[in-house]
This record gives sequence, structure tokens and C-alpha cells, in this order.
Amino acid sequence: MSPERIKPISQKEVANEKQRLFPNEVFEAFNEMIIQNAGGGGGQISVDQGEVVKLMVKKGLNRDQIFKNGWLDVEDVYRKAGWKVEYDKPAYNEDYSAYFIFSRSDKG
Repeated sequence: MSPERIKPISQKEVANEKQRLFPNEVFEAFNEMIIQNAGGGGGQISVDQGEVVKLMVKKGLNRDQIFKNGWLDVEDVYRKAGWKVEYDKPAYNEDYSAYFIFSRSDKG
């Protein structure tokens, strides 16, 4: 009898595991920021990384743990939920805050 072969994890499985393992406060903070920054036009919604981290800390998460555990890596989870998500951070010679852009996905 040969052992069962391990298969590569799919993107959907990664998103499912993140959603299961990340603290609720992560998604509470992102959801609040998305709602707060949503305009009436249905276009792009910008979420400032620093602001969402502040909100997570306010909800009881430790700032160092947020970064150490990768709790800002929410793109796959929100894509699974129907969003198009982009992340932009400054290059070494640029000076602006990192941010996420959420917009309606063509798929959903």
C-alpha cells in the first residue's frame, strides 16, 4: 500500500484557512474600514494600512503580532468574497502610506 500523495494547496484552500485562523478582529477592522470609506458611487474603496492596523489594535490585537502573523494578508479572503483587491506600498524612494484598494470584481 502506498501512502497518499500530498497535493499542493489551492488558492481557495489558502483563503479558507486564513479566514478560519485569522482573529475575528482582523475582518471586523477591514469590514469597518471598507464601509467607512465606501462612497456612493460604487467605485474603488481605499483602506489605509496604518488606519486598519490602529483599528485592529483598538480591538485588542497586538501590533507586532499583526505583522508577525501576516494578518494583513487578507487579499485572498476578500477575493473569495467577491472583491478585486490590490495592495500598494511605497518603494524605497517614495513617501506615502501603504493601502489596499477594494473594488467590485468582474466575477462577482
